[in-house]
Amino acid sequence: MPTLQHKNAKIFYEDSGTGEPIITVHGMSFNNTYWSQSGISTKLSEHYRVISMDMRGHGRTQVEGEPLGFEVDTIGDDIEALANALGLQRFHLLGHSTGGMVAVRYAMRDSKRLISLMLTSTSSATVLMSAGDESARRQRVKKFSDGFEKHTWDQILADFRQNPFPFFDSLVQHPNREFMWQTVEEILRLNDPKLIATFVRSFFTDPDPQIKKLGQISCPTLILYGEHDSLFIEPSQLMARTIPVVKYVVLKGVGHIIAIESPARTCYEILNFLKNLP
Repeated sequence: MPTLQHKNAKIFYEDSGTGEPIITVHGMSFNNTYWSQSGISTKLSEHYRVISMDMRGHGRTQVEGEPLGFEVDTIGDDIEALANALGLQRFHLLGHSTGGMVAVRYAMRDSKRLISLMLTSTSSATVLMSAGDESARRQRVKKFSDGFEKHTWDQILADFRQNPFPFFDSLVQHPNREFMWQTVEEILRLNDPKLIATFVRSFFTDPDPQIKKLGQISCPTLILYGEHDSLFIEPSQLMARTIPVVKYVVLKGVGHIIAIESPARTCYEILNFLKNLP
């Protein structure tokens, strides 16, 4: 089991394939198996070296003692430490949802190290919903984190099926929905819900989309999201307008969990973007 000791964290990652390296970062409450269960990492590894990490608080990554480091900058430091440990002078960076927030914030500080940046279903602000004042945002975060902290996975997953908005609502309409639900549940159960609750409270804090820094990202960037992903339509459009060198793709009929809902189209768009880089 490959791990990297970085400060007080033992970062778990999987490493497959050969070629230009791609570091992938998953979304909140998921883990690196988001990319493997959907078949994305397998397909990408036919052409590239794919390194899929578990963020702090997720999957098989372990953190010992304080500070837990469940913040966007610290997780960005973990990406950099992993790249350094593996001897990667430059690499592609692929992030989904919360992992995309980490990826774009990393690019803001060191885009020259990136061959490319790929952002799926995400935002440059680290909040779940930007509407409302600070008090309203904190109430939303508390409600969301309490849902993980005070319940078992059986209860959490039953609630997701009953109340799928905003992350899983497109699964309800999908003809292959039961298989997708089972895939999602397998991925989620690899996490500790109480750690997820702590992560939610620590991570989703900054409503600023950092427009000036977005405009300074110099690497080619792919922005990819589903047309029914209501939380991230406007943030994706904002990033597409602001990042200088960008390809912007909307997947029709797809929601937030694009790699699970539409793995073939997701993989096609990623590979097409990579193959046509300057």
